[in-house]
Amino acid sequence: MDKFENMMNDIFGAKQSHYTAEEIDEARKRQKKHGGTLMENLVIVSGKGMQSSIYDFEAAEHIEDTISSLMDDRKKPAASKEKDPFADLNAILQKNADDLDAQIAALNQNLKNDFGVGAREKKSSEGTGRQTAAAPEKPVLPAATAENFRGVEDALKRVIFGQDAFLKKLTVAFKRPYVLKEEDGHAKNTIFVHGPEDTGRHAALNAMASELYVRGVLRSDKIAVIDLSLYTAAGNDNVFLQDLYSALQSKADILLFENYEACHISYLAYVSELFTTGSCRLSSRYVLQNGQLISVPNSFASEAISSFSAADKYLVMISLKGADGLASALGAPFVNALGDIAATDKLDEESYKKISAVKWNELKQKVQTELRFILTGDEAGVQDAAVSMTGKGAGLAGMLNFYVKMLKALAGLRLENDYDMDAEAELSIRDGRVIAAVAGEETDLLDQLPGGYTGALEQVKAELENIVGLTEIKKYVYSLEEYYSVQKRRREQGLKAGEVNKHMIFTGSPGTGKTTIARIISRYLKAIGVLSGGQLVEVTRADLVGRYVGHTAPLTTQVLNSAIGGVLFIDEAYSLYRGKDDSFGLEAIDTLVKGIEDNRDNLIVILAGYSNEMAEFLTANSGLKSRFPNIIDFPNYTGEELLEIAKITAKSKGYQIDEGALAPLLKYFETVQMIRPDTAGNGRLVRNKIEDAILNQSRRVVAEPEADLSMLESRDFDLSDVNG
Repeated sequence: MDKFENMMNDIFGAKQSHYTAEEIDEARKRQKKHGGTLMENLVIVSGKGMQSSIYDFEAAEHIEDTISSLMDDRKKPAASKEKDPFADLNAILQKNADDLDAQIAALNQNLKNDFGVGAREKKSSEGTGRQTAAAPEKPVLPAATAENFRGVEDALKRVIFGQDAFLKKLTVAFKRPYVLKEEDGHAKNTIFVHGPEDTGRHAALNAMASELYVRGVLRSDKIAVIDLSLYTAAGNDNVFLQDLYSALQSKADILLFENYEACHISYLAYVSELFTTGSCRLSSRYVLQNGQLISVPNSFASEAISSFSAADKYLVMISLKGADGLASALGAPFVNALGDIAATDKLDEESYKKISAVKWNELKQKVQTELRFILTGDEAGVQDAAVSMTGKGAGLAGMLNFYVKMLKALAGLRLENDYDMDAEAELSIRDGRVIAAVAGEETDLLDQLPGGYTGALEQVKAELENIVGLTEIKKYVYSLEEYYSVQKRRREQGLKAGEVNKHMIFTGSPGTGKTTIARIISRYLKAIGVLSGGQLVEVTRADLVGRYVGHTAPLTTQVLNSAIGGVLFIDEAYSLYRGKDDSFGLEAIDTLVKGIEDNRDNLIVILAGYSNEMAEFLTANSGLKSRFPNIIDFPNYTGEELLEIAKITAKSKGYQIDEGALAPLLKYFETVQMIRPDTAGNGRLVRNKIEDAILNQSRRVVAEPEADLSMLESRDFDLSDVNG
């Protein structure tokens, strides 16, 4: 019998009895579902060691060596009168000799699939010419079981505080597929996580991924995050599907979907189908080229991709909103199909203290290692000071930011001073201030800490007080502080805290201080803890409305996102609505309304414009009027107020107005406000007059070397544009 027949007997002969037919069938089923080679799955299914059978890698390599030798022999010229060495082989295979190479190649591929033997490469020409096998693939790890989850909940409690009930539900959610097997083709589990901001939702998921990776349950400790707020406009299917495909193909076993509230409904349809069925059908056919999905609607390619699968993945949706909000966006069937729902609770005082203690120890270690300071002193006082940040509207983020700022402040001390290595930095709390004493010198770290003092608030108040006029508007701004102070006290006493609609409409003529007040409001609400950023983003129609179809919604969303944490001020907002045929403007308004709703806790939108035009603008969208109940009218300045503004403006530029110029200026301002108040410019008029006077004074003092360079005289003001 020739060597090929011997090889065939080795493969299919009596030694095959090492595995039963049932074991082989079960291994093939497992291979289809979980991948790997037949050999690897046989080891798992049967429990027999790798060396207990003919089906080991050495045997498989020997078989492929034999095939390689046959292929080499096939290419050698036969002796002129010797019997063809392949005649018997052809008879065994009942194939034509011309098909032998294809048969051997197919057998080689089967060996690779079933036994895990890698592709073989030729050695260099200086070698023997014999093919060498690549290293065998790493055997599949034993399948995880429910036992792998023993102690997971306790491990999470050591790093996530105050969320015991949540951690229990989250552990159950990840353990569920190892107790109750998921349906074929479905995700391992679909989980909805919700709860208030800064309650550890993301931290708990990351801790779970790390813990399960260490225990061999997950292949990776990473989480693939899909931010659905990036897909706000229809027509970008290719981008969304590419991102989704990349996440599904990644090694991460957990896919986290966040910000579904801001996602366009067309993409949510894919997400919904993925969660409920384990796969989603694509609206078009795609092929994969260099890792990128390419749409080929009319392709008949056998390798075209027409659906995505989430098999063996955990799909997690996360939100601040509960199940009701999720059902509103994705429907009740979506919620009903979820495997588990886990919700965090608001952190209590004790939880904040535990977190603060952990962060203090981390800070202490980091400062000693990186800054070579040894922190001593009132450790409890510093930790309590960090906890106090949570009560200033900043929540857990405020506490964490406290320690970040502490690190930066101490780093500043090291950079600015020549202290000894391992110098002692003694911290103390005095009147709510954090003091660091190093080498006998004390430094107030307070101004490095977020919201730890009232200086910013007092500064904003002083700036507001220095604004001329606007008495009623100032009262409104101060009332906001009073309101939020009361709501804070209600929360501290366990009472339900209310929330008012903070969005506003400023009406009035140009130059009446609308933008200035908007800027002050943004900083004021930041100082009292209502807003997290305090920035003012000032835009007009040109910044919101796109130039082509599909451009407006992403553009408006981008502007909205830049203003989150502060105030979005839209000047001449009525220009967004130019009638029912203005599709671009209407799209911007619709996107604006949705963005206001999605970010109502940390964004204030102020619309500015003339009274009549703004009234018409509110009819453009049914949701506009209800979202802007605070309409504040900015009256035109009186002549006396404009004169006072003129004095302040001149002083800010390093000048003063001569007494002889005050009476003519007052008469001028009174006349202007009487004959053309809506177009004169109010504050802008004053600024223009002062700047013109400075230019005129410059010409004058060139000819008058002895003149006072800081004095603006009556002759420097051109008041000829009105009849007085």
